[in-house]
Amino acid sequence: MDNESAILALAALAQPTRLDVFRLLVKREPAGLAAGEIARALAVPQNTMSAHLAVLSRAGLVTARRISRSIVYRADLARFQSVMSFLVNDCCDGRPEICAPLIESIAPCCPPTPKRKGKAHVRSHV
Repeated sequence: MDNESAILALAALAQPTRLDVFRLLVKREPAGLAAGEIARALAVPQNTMSAHLAVLSRAGLVTARRISRSIVYRADLARFQSVMSFLVNDCCDGRPEICAPLIESIAPCCPPTPKRKGKAHVRSHV
């Protein structure tokens, strides 16, 4: 990531409605939400919401996928991770004792659950 990409992403989030949209979409991962549902949830007119979603899309923070007659938006968590990593890449000039509290404070509240290792069911064709 370069400065320009990071600035574009941060500028997209530097507006109250767009920040609310992004946070809502993060909560709704991985299913995402249709544009109309986002507008209703945040009480924003649909045409205004479309403009906000376009800004977030150009910044790479959300993705859109047409499903039937709806466009479903999802937070692009990999892109967001890239922005956050860019911001802390040279954290504290390599002094981990200073960076540790910062990293700890942004640790997810819900650590991923380990994937279950199940035995594959094999059918015999006799």
